[in-house]
Amino acid sequence: MRSIKTALLIACIQLSLSVNAQSVRRESPFDDNWKFKKEATDGAAMAGFDDKAWRTVDLPHDWSIEPLGNQSPGNIIGPFSKDSPGATATGYTMGGTAWYRKTFTFSPAEKYSQTIINFDGVYMNSEVWVNGKLLAKQPYGYTPFDVDISAALNPAGKPNVIAVKVANEGKNSRWYSGSGIYRHVTLIRKQTVHLPQNGVNITTENLNAAKATIKVAASVENSGKPSGPVLLSIKIIDPTGKVVQTVKSSAKPLTATFAQFEQNITVNAPKTWSVEKPDLYSAEIEVLANGKVTDKSKTVFGIRTIHFDAVTGFTLNGKRVLLKGGCLHHDNGFLGAATIDRAEERRVELMKKNGFNAIRTSHNPPSKQFLDACDKYGIVVIDEAFDMWERPKNPEDYHLYFKEWWKKDLKALIHRDRNHPSVVFWSIGNEINERVDSLGLAIEKELVAEVKRLDNTRPVTEAICSFWDHPGYKWESTISAFAMLDVGGYNYMYKEYEADHVKHPERIMMGTESYPKEAFENWQLVKKHPYVIGDFVWTAMDYFGETGLGNSRLNDETVKGILRPFPWFNGFCGDIDITGAKKPQMLYRDVLWENSNLEMLVHAPFPEGKREIVSQWGWPNEWSSWNWAGNEDKIMDVRVFSNYPLVRLELNGKVIGEQKLSEDTKLTATFKVPYQPGTLKAIGIKDGKELEIKQLTTTGKPAKIKLIADRAAINANRNDLSYVRIEITDANGNTVPNAEVPVRISVSGDGEIAGSGSASPNDMESVNNPVCKTYKGAALAILRPLKNGKKGAIQLKVEAEGLSAAQMSINLK
Repeated sequence: MRSIKTALLIACIQLSLSVNAQSVRRESPFDDNWKFKKEATDGAAMAGFDDKAWRTVDLPHDWSIEPLGNQSPGNIIGPFSKDSPGATATGYTMGGTAWYRKTFTFSPAEKYSQTIINFDGVYMNSEVWVNGKLLAKQPYGYTPFDVDISAALNPAGKPNVIAVKVANEGKNSRWYSGSGIYRHVTLIRKQTVHLPQNGVNITTENLNAAKATIKVAASVENSGKPSGPVLLSIKIIDPTGKVVQTVKSSAKPLTATFAQFEQNITVNAPKTWSVEKPDLYSAEIEVLANGKVTDKSKTVFGIRTIHFDAVTGFTLNGKRVLLKGGCLHHDNGFLGAATIDRAEERRVELMKKNGFNAIRTSHNPPSKQFLDACDKYGIVVIDEAFDMWERPKNPEDYHLYFKEWWKKDLKALIHRDRNHPSVVFWSIGNEINERVDSLGLAIEKELVAEVKRLDNTRPVTEAICSFWDHPGYKWESTISAFAMLDVGGYNYMYKEYEADHVKHPERIMMGTESYPKEAFENWQLVKKHPYVIGDFVWTAMDYFGETGLGNSRLNDETVKGILRPFPWFNGFCGDIDITGAKKPQMLYRDVLWENSNLEMLVHAPFPEGKREIVSQWGWPNEWSSWNWAGNEDKIMDVRVFSNYPLVRLELNGKVIGEQKLSEDTKLTATFKVPYQPGTLKAIGIKDGKELEIKQLTTTGKPAKIKLIADRAAINANRNDLSYVRIEITDANGNTVPNAEVPVRISVSGDGEIAGSGSASPNDMESVNNPVCKTYKGAALAILRPLKNGKKGAIQLKVEAEGLSAAQMSINLK
């Protein structure tokens, strides 16, 4: 009996604590069970509208990646249509207008004075209605926004209806944007005296090995009657979870609607955030009004210092860092723009794994989860706000709203992202049309001033390109634009670095975009000159839209413009392909960045008398393959990239030749090799010693299927994923690099296929289809747990005609 009484007492205490904690603040996901219909529907904003027949979807949701109706080979394939308004720019995907609706009820036991719904991103032109009242509009599709729904709520116990209209209409983007509520939505409930959204700002004021001084600045709001004294209680928690400081601020009267606190706190023996060891702290803050806790929050931050000048370059915590950067669009490949947490993290994880230490979020703000991952893995971020200002790049793009909205959107971006240690730069624009004329300079001045007002701890940059859009302008026209920037962003203009330095020795520069083919030239200048702090390739990873930007073709193909038409859907200019695998240019960059010392590629043969034309953003049609049946005795071009001073090439034990390598040869040796099946070896030699071998061996015919999961156990929730690489192998288990085999993908158990496809840039039929064709011997299946949250397993089965099937189980924990 005593044990039962004790258990009841503990349960009552726990319930009391839960209620007390709940009464202070509640933040909860608001992603589940939305009703969705893809069409402009009259009356859908009204609370009494009948939406029972609508689809039920969970957020994040992107309707542009979903299969279209009326499939028609050659015209409509999966989510792609030849009639897409965005055409090549958006990868032939479709936008449109759609509605989302959700019904929710609050318990009378929940006593809160303010209710906010936070949208991290809705593309685009959204309207938010609650119980038939229009509460907010948000044109820009990439910035977060909050909607205070308190005044529109029904009394507790009665249902409420939120309706969100999303209009992705016309030509409004130069890349795949996705459509819908494609990022997370959060419900936030607070008391009268509270911290506003993103109202905490933590900065490193001083730092040395012995101690760091951090400043915690926080706003407190009062949405009710005048209150008594208010103070903050702050706990600093180190990367191991240990509380290392507890501080209480001085009390302040809160008789008005607002109070501002600033508290300097000393952290002894600080663990710094860096690209090598990205340690993270957190600050737990309690608001006390009249001695009672009225709000709580937790802010993750890093202790680090940054410094820039033309003499020492970019230093992080006093150590010079060369930025090995890549530009990234925001889509997650076969998942579209949906920001599932694991998908956001995996892109960052892939960048780090492949040697990148910096990312430019081109050309728009990323998701919160993406920046969380950059914090975790130690990636320096250029956080970019806009792709255009007042002049358009497309008829229906953000230029229509810029004048009215830029200040609101810039504030939303900076206030959300300022505590991320990974965010090192604010970028105010990319290749802006009016970048150097009187209008543009006036806008730039306003933008820079506003950024500095909102956050003066980071440099401001802008990506400036040549005047292909304004014939007659000279590069010297950029002087006034660069003068307002802390760091000058150069798109494809590395040839101007040294001349500009002579004229403007104080200017700090970085390559905000560069061509893959010019990786060597760009990186040499970064290594050589401290005033050039980094290079960001266009682009780090393949993405949907800007179709075929990175193409190579034969000179007899008739192609108008840079981009490739339907059925191309992929930009194909990435160092990493859409499945996450290295492309040929990444192998070269591996050697350039000294992540590898020896790599080898073979150029695909092409007909006699033809020549190859490679896009500025492209790469020659090279393969990691020695499977060229039908080309016996044909001369093949073989390139070896190496940091060894000498390389030797052998075919089937016979020496083809030796070549010396150096920076003068761009670390590249080229050999002519008559094709014969067998083994091609590249040997790295130094001081007469063979130190490393890379080889390509002719494989047998496709015989089996091999499955490789990035993680064999994942969490049993919708925000986790397992990425499974599907490889076609010969009888001996060697991947067949030229295998194009239709495979059938199926799952059972507690999961589903969230996305699938190959790295092919123009095989639309293989995108999110249970039957997809491998490309260069591989494809990808993305597995996602079911909504039930059940711990169990997802069973994946992959079959192909004439091959041994493969099966794999992904455990859900």
